[in-house]
Formats: sequence, structure tokens, C-alpha cells
Amino acid sequence: MTFEFWRLRFHFHAEESLFFPPGKASNVLRGAFGMMLRETANAPEYARVFEPKAQAGPSGLADRPRPFVFRAAHLDGQTIPAGSNFHFDMHLFDTIHPATEALQQAYAKLAHAGLGPGRGRATLVSVGQEHFAMPIDGPSEPASRVRVEFLTPTELKADQQLAVRPEFPILFARLRDRISTLRAFYGPGPLDIDFRAMGERAARVTLAHCDLTWHSTQRRSSRTGQTHAIGGFTGHAEYQAEYDGGLGEFLPYLRAGQWTGVGRQTVWGKGEICFQVCS
Repeated sequence: MTFEFWRLRFHFHAEESLFFPPGKASNVLRGAFGMMLRETANAPEYARVFEPKAQAGPSGLADRPRPFVFRAAHLDGQTIPAGSNFHFDMHLFDTIHPATEALQQAYAKLAHAGLGPGRGRATLVSVGQEHFAMPIDGPSEPASRVRVEFLTPTELKADQQLAVRPEFPILFARLRDRISTLRAFYGPGPLDIDFRAMGERAARVTLAHCDLTWHSTQRRSSRTGQTHAIGGFTGHAEYQAEYDGGLGEFLPYLRAGQWTGVGRQTVWGKGEICFQVCS
């Protein structure tokens, strides 16, 4: 059982100076991309990529999660001088209808029209494509303690409320559900695992230490004029299993989560994580 996706890396040459607001590069790109995709793609393709609707599926998912996330945090607060090169990534989870050509057309036109608040023009130079198929099951790896870094603002929900601390059962449940849902809608089908049993084992992993910083950030939709909170916490957390090697079975989910993101509003670049096994 695997989790499959594409990493697309878009390389640009700045014809004019560009600026990306602090903490909002991914959101700026997402909003502009949506408007341009509406112009360049046909209606079914646009809907499938940017406004997917579920005909049937898990409870509470009348709107499908979008089949992509942006990775552009390295551009936050950056000014790109004219004549310089820059890039950002898109992780595309629709392996059935990836629509890579439509994405390239949208970004080429978007760059020519201008990126960022000042609408600095750029040229799309190339697009790198890499396919991944990450194992989800298989032999458990030995791990008793891991450190998870929350690189961009993250919000995790439990029992319909935002969690104050990233307790491991909550973190794992949100990773598991996101991976399973993306597979269900855009891949070979939901995860074939015992959700309850894995959740019970995850509950035996404790939050040994965390150091978090909370961020309050907002975005304004240029289409609707509405303001949305896109804050959350960054920092790190260390998790300890009750018994030796007890974290091993969860490592594939953390590994996949580095590509999918976790929690609310991942499409805006939130919930980006990385992790390492502690010796």
C-alpha cells in the first residue's frame, strides 16, 4: 500500500522586481493561480483541480480537499530583484487526472501578468516533475522518540475544536485521515487499515516536550472580499512511545505528511512539517 503524488517545481526568471508578503507567499500564489486557471482551463478541469465537489464520500466532506498544496515558505517576505531566478513547488495528489499541462499554462500566463502585490512580471522557464510512491505499510521501523517540526502555522482540530497542544493521537489522526481521504478521492482508494486499533496505539505515545509560537495572520479574498484567519502555531514537539520501537509504525504517516501537510487550510501552505528520529 502506497501514497502517490507528484512534486512539480516551477522555475521562473523575474523580469521585474517581485515582493512576497511575510507569511503569505503560498496564499498569494494560490489565489492568483485559481483566478488564472479559471481563464486557461476548461470548466470541468478547473472544477476538478480548484473547486472539487464530492458526489459521495466520507461524512463532512461535501467539498473535496483540493488535490494540491503549495510549498513557497522560502519566499515569505522576500524581494526578488529583476533579473533573478526563483522557484516554488506544488505537490499534486491527483494521480488519476494530474492536469500538469493545464497547470503549466496557468502559471506561464500568471507569471506574464505579474506576481505578488506589485504584480512584478516574470517568465516561466521550466517545470520539473517528480513522481513519488511512498510505502504506508510494511515492516515497522525502530523508533521510540521523534521530533516533529511545525514549519508553517498549523491548526489541528479534535472534537470539533482547535487543539491547544499537538498531542500525538490528534496529530496522527489528522495525518491518517488526510492521507486516506486524498487516496480515496484522487488515488486507488482509502487506506486499508484498522483505524481504531491504530488510534488506540497512537494514544500510547506521549508528548514529552513542545516549544510552540502562536501566530495570528489573516488573508483577504480578492474575489469575495471576506477576511479569513490563517494563523496557527510553529515550533517543535517531541514524542515518546511507552515501549521500545513503539513509534515505528507511524513513521510512514509522518513521512507522507511532510508532503501533504496536516491540519486546517493546508492548501494555503499551512501545516508544513518535517521530522527526525531521536537517538
